[in-house]
Amino acid sequence: MNDNSIHKHSVMKNYIKYFNEIDIHDVPKVGGKNASLGEMFQKLTSKGVQVPDGFATTSDAYWLFLEEAKIKDKIFNELENLDKKDFSNLRKIGTSIRNTIAQARFPQSIKMSVEKGYDALVKKYGKDVSLAVRSSATAEDLPNASFAGQQETYLNVKGFDELIAACHKCYASLFTDRAIKYREDNHFDQTKVALSIGIQLMVRSDLAASGVNFTLDPDTGFDKVVLVSSIWGLGENIVQGSINPDEYFVFKPSLKKGIRQPIISRKLGSKEKTMIYDSSGSGTVNLDTKKEKQEQFVLTDSEVVKLAEWSIIIEEHYGRPMDIEWAKDGILNELFIVQARPETVQSAIKDKLKITTFKLREKGKEITRGMGLGNKISAGKARILHSPKESDKLQPGEILVTEKTDPDWDPILKKAAGIITDQGGRTSHAAIVAREVGVAAIVGSVNATKTIKDGQEITISCADGDTGIVYDGILKWEENEVDTKFLKKPETQPMLILADPDQAFKLSFYPAEGVGLMRLEFVINNSIQIHPMALRHFETLKDASTKKEIEKLTHHYPDKADYFVHKLAEGVATIAAAFYPKDVIVRTSDFKSNEYANLIGGTEFEPVESNPMIGFRGASRYYHSRYQEAFELECKAMKMVREDMGFDNVKIMIPFCRTIKEAEKVVNLMAENGLKRGENGLQLYMMTEIPNNVILAEEFAQYFDGFSIGSNDLTQLTLGVDRDSELLSDIFDINDLGVKKMIAMVIASAHKTHTKIGLCGQAPSDYPEFAQFLVENGINSISFNPDALITGIKNINTAEGHKVVFGMAESSN
Repeated sequence: MNDNSIHKHSVMKNYIKYFNEIDIHDVPKVGGKNASLGEMFQKLTSKGVQVPDGFATTSDAYWLFLEEAKIKDKIFNELENLDKKDFSNLRKIGTSIRNTIAQARFPQSIKMSVEKGYDALVKKYGKDVSLAVRSSATAEDLPNASFAGQQETYLNVKGFDELIAACHKCYASLFTDRAIKYREDNHFDQTKVALSIGIQLMVRSDLAASGVNFTLDPDTGFDKVVLVSSIWGLGENIVQGSINPDEYFVFKPSLKKGIRQPIISRKLGSKEKTMIYDSSGSGTVNLDTKKEKQEQFVLTDSEVVKLAEWSIIIEEHYGRPMDIEWAKDGILNELFIVQARPETVQSAIKDKLKITTFKLREKGKEITRGMGLGNKISAGKARILHSPKESDKLQPGEILVTEKTDPDWDPILKKAAGIITDQGGRTSHAAIVAREVGVAAIVGSVNATKTIKDGQEITISCADGDTGIVYDGILKWEENEVDTKFLKKPETQPMLILADPDQAFKLSFYPAEGVGLMRLEFVINNSIQIHPMALRHFETLKDASTKKEIEKLTHHYPDKADYFVHKLAEGVATIAAAFYPKDVIVRTSDFKSNEYANLIGGTEFEPVESNPMIGFRGASRYYHSRYQEAFELECKAMKMVREDMGFDNVKIMIPFCRTIKEAEKVVNLMAENGLKRGENGLQLYMMTEIPNNVILAEEFAQYFDGFSIGSNDLTQLTLGVDRDSELLSDIFDINDLGVKKMIAMVIASAHKTHTKIGLCGQAPSDYPEFAQFLVENGINSISFNPDALITGIKNINTAEGHKVVFGMAESSN
C-alpha cells in the first residue's frame, strides 16, 4: 500500500475504492476520470507528479441507489418516450428524471461507505478539509467510452452532510439534457450507463491559479510541444471557456535535453474573471480580476516547465496525447494534477499527409477578429444566441454567435456551420467542440455579439494562422486537397518562405525540407509593433503619447529592450521548433526606412529618403550608428534562440549586403555579439539580390556559408526597374535573358566555392520553364510561399525528369 495514501478501511459491503486501490483497469467500476486519477496516484507520484488523494464511489453504488429508491423502471420508461429525432421533449424528460432522483432517499449503506472515505481524508488533511466532488460516468460493456464534460462537478464542499448532498446531485447530473443527448448521439444504451463519484482533496487554487495542458497543439496536432494555459483562481472558468487564459508553448525535445529555456512562446491572456470560494462557507463566486493581475503572467517559467515535464510523464505513461487539468494551491504554493484524459480530436486524425488549404479569393469589410481555430473558411447567416434555451432559433448552416459556451450548448454546436464567441481561449469549451465537429471558429473576439447583427450574412476566415477574421457578406474562397504521399520527393530541396509564427505548426506537415527564408518583418510589425531604437532609448523619447503607447505594450518588461529580444526570439523559436531539426534560415530585418518609420516611435529614428528601396536598408544599417544598437538586439535574440532555446537548426542570413567591406563589417559585428560563424555550428548566409553579389560571388563566399537568390530585387537591379511601378510592370520580368544570366553565373560561382545556393520566389511555381532553368543549372534548393509549394514541387519533379531524359538522350548520341 502507498504510504502516502489515505488509510484503507473495510466494511461489510464497500461501495467505494480509494485512489491507491484504483488503476486504469477499473474504468467499468469508477469511470475514466476516477480511474485515471487512481492510475496516476499509484504509478506517477513516485516520478514526482503530484495528485491530490481521494476515493471514488463505484458503479455498484449507483445501481443500488436506483434499486433501493425503486426509481429504475420509472427513469428508463421516461427515456423510452424521448423524441430521438428532434429531441422536442428532451428538456421535459431531463427535468423529470432529475427531480425523481433528487426526491429519492439516499441509501444508508452508500452513506456509510462514503463516511469511511471522508473520515480517512479528514484524518490525513484535517477536519477543515475542503473537497472537490466530480461525476464520472461509465459503462460496464463500454470501458473505453468517454463521457467527458457531460455531468456536474461541485467545488469547495465542506462537511459530511454537504458531501452527501453533492453526491446526490452528481447522481441526478447523469441525466442533464446534454448528457442524455450525448449518449443518444453516440449510440450508447442509456440503461447501461452508471455514475461514479470522485471525492478528492480540494486544491486551494481559489488562492492561486489553475489551468489546462495539452501534450500537442490542439489546433494542428503538432506533437513536439506542450500547450500550458493558465488563469487566476478555480479552474471552472478555463474549462467553461469564459475567459482568455495565458498560454505557453514548451518544446518537448528541448525539455528532454535539459535546454536552459524550453519555453518557445508566451501569450498574455486578459483573465477577466477569478473564481474563488464563497465567503459564506461553501460554493463559489466569480469576481472581476484586478487590472494589475490581468496584466501579469500567472505562472513563473519554472512552474511552466514543471507542468510541461509532468505532462510528458503522463503522456508517456498512457502512450497517447493527453488533455490535463492542473491546479496550484495558494496555501502550500504547490502544483497538482487534478485530471487527465486522452486528447480526442487531433489524435484521432490519422492522415496528416492530406493537406486541405483554404484561401479567400476576395476581401470584404472586416467586422471583428479573434483567435482563429480550424484552419478553415466558412460562411452563412449569423445567429446571435444568449442561452442554449434559444437553440430552436439556430438553423442548420448558420453561424452561432454568442458570449461563451459550456457543455449545455453541445447539442446546438453540432448544427452550426461556424462558431464565434466573445470570450474564451484555445482550450475553452467552444474551441474544443469546434475542433471535434470540424468547423471554423473564432473565440475571444471580445465584441462579436455587439458588432455582428442577428441574421447578417458573414464569412469567417481562420485560414491565415492564429488570427480569425469575420467579414461582412458571403465571400468567395477556394479549397484544395492534396495527398502528399503520392508526391515524389525531388532531389532539389523544396523549402518554405515563412513570416507568421502562428502558421508554423500547421505548415510543419507540408512536404518541405525546412524554411529557406523566414522574414523577421512580420514578427516585428505584428507582435512587437515598436521600433527597436525607441525601446533602447525609451527614457529619452520626446513624444509623450508614444511613450504611453509603448508602456502599454511593454508594462511587464522593466527593461524595454528585453521586450524586443524576447518577442523576436519567441517568433523565430516557434518556426524553428515546427521544422526541427530541418534548416530554418532566418533573414535579419530588411525594412526600408519608410517602413521602419511606421513602427511605434519610428519617426524619431528614421531618415526621410526619396528612394528607400535602394537606400538605408539591409547590411548598411547594421553597423551604422543610427541602427547598430537595434541590430545588437536582433543578435541577442538569435543567440537566445540558438543557445538558450537549443535551436541549432537556425541559420542567419544577411540581406542587401552591397560590398565585400560591408560583409566583413557585419560578420565581425555579429561575432562581437556572440554570433561567430562556425562556433556551435553557426552558418551565415547572404541574400544574393544585387549585381555586385553575383559579380563578386567567389569573394563573398569567404564570409558566408550559403547564398539565397532574392529574385525580385535581383531582377529590379539588373533591369533598372522599380518593381513597385505599375507603369513598368511589363518590363519587370524574371525570365529576361539578362536576369537568367545573372542567376546562372552566381550558381556556377557557388558550385566553384562549394557554397550552398537556393532561390526564394514565386517564379518557379508560376513558370515551369523557370523551374527547369534552375534545375538544369544545379540550384540546391528553391523556397516557395506555402500556397505555391505543391505546384512548385510538381514543377521541380517535371524539370528533374526532363533533365534525366535529356542527359540520357545526350549520352546515347
